[in-house]
Parts: sequence; structure tokens; C-alpha cells
Amino acid sequence: MHWILAIDERRVGWLDAKLLYRFREVLTHTAFRYQLACPIFCLMPDHMHLLWVGLAETSNQLTAMQRFRLDMNDSLQRIGYSFQRQSYDHVFKGNELEQNAIEDVVDYIARNPERKQLVPLGGFATYPYTGCLLPGACRLRLFEEGSWREILRTLAFLRRTQCFRVPDPSRQLDDGEFGN
Repeated sequence: MHWILAIDERRVGWLDAKLLYRFREVLTHTAFRYQLACPIFCLMPDHMHLLWVGLAETSNQLTAMQRFRLDMNDSLQRIGYSFQRQSYDHVFKGNELEQNAIEDVVDYIARNPERKQLVPLGGFATYPYTGCLLPGACRLRLFEEGSWREILRTLAFLRRTQCFRVPDPSRQLDDGEFGN
């Protein structure tokens, strides 16, 4: 699901390195609690984009977003900002679930800083407020060679194990035990 959360009245001035770290902390807790991954996020001066992927049948992105907004608004309000009342969400359906279509959305999110002229054309990978968050994959770096393939591999593993909550069926040994 693609989420866009705007800052109330599209105000700017809230985005800095400290808020990025707080954002990642809130996102990490949300991802763990609601079994989600975020293959890409992009924090812009007056809004943010998040691409969320459920990792289990029980993943509930609407409930997760309610919690995320509550916790992020708490942090934003401490510095005089808040989210607009209504966020934008787009649920992927049909052909939108194909890898090429999802990669188009990832490209759209990643290139948002270029469209707003925050970085030069082709400089989207240098924008400091774009990243990804996949549980258990803290070394993964968006935009490095092979990173998208690694993201897809990691998402497949996280789905198979329901975000580490069940043993990986692909690691089952012949005697029915699970390997490390």
C-alpha cells in the first residue's frame, strides 16, 4: 500500500536528522507490531511517502497506520507540527501487484526529491531522507547495486516466516526439524 501523509497546512521546517531517527524508530515499532515492511520511504519538506507490505495474513495496514500517525503526531506536536487529518492511501490491485508496477511506484517515490528540485536530476539516491526498513535487514542500503533484488528476497523470506514468527519452511530438515 502506498501512503502519503502531509504535514498540516503543508508547513515546512520539521524535517531534520533528529526527526528522521525518530521516524525510523516509530516505523520500526509499527513494522514489528503489525508485521509490516517498508521497502521505501521518502520524507519530503511538507509530506512523506511510505510503501508498506504486509508480511502475514493478519497484517492490518489501516490499524498500523492509525498507530503510526498517533505516535508520529506525538513527536511532531512537540515541535509545533502535525499531520493533516486525512492521509492518502492506494491499495495495489490486479496488475499493480506485478513486480514492474511496484518498481514504478518505488521509482516515483524515490524521484520525488528530484521533482521538487531538492536534488539534481539523477541525484535521488543522495537524498538523505529516503530509505527502507525491513525487519532483520538493517544493513540493506537502498539504491546500491543489487539492492532491489535483495529487498524482494528479504520480503519473500519475511512473508514465509510471518516476520520471524514461524520457522522457515524452506529450512526444514528431512527429519522434520528446522535448521538454523
